[in-house]
Amino acid sequence: MKLTTLTTAILMSTAGVALAGGGAPVPEGAMKDDPSGRPGKILSEAECNKAWQMAGPDGDTLSKDKATPFVLNFQMVDSSNDAEISAEEWQQGCAKGWVSADASAATDTGDTPPQPDSKKM
Repeated sequence: MKLTTLTTAILMSTAGVALAGGGAPVPEGAMKDDPSGRPGKILSEAECNKAWQMAGPDGDTLSKDKATPFVLNFQMVDSSNDAEISAEEWQQGCAKGWVSADASAATDTGDTPPQPDSKKM
């Protein structure tokens, strides 16, 4: 009698697991990373090149002072951590939405001090 009860209990527990299945399928695209890390427009290659020319038309790299008006966070774009943004880093930043085509649209949330208001009395 004990053997029959034990066997029945084991069969019932394994049948419950077998019938439960794997659950609902994962929605398509749910496992993909957000391409930008923040909400923002991903620039086309032409827009990205134009922004690069506006930020620093005279060099192969951009300093933080030149790049900051165009990027949300300098450290995110400067993947080599050399305190300069190369053209390749800039292109990667554009592809991830970290670069703005308009200098007035992006603001650095890093360690840039606020500018004094010249209209104060």
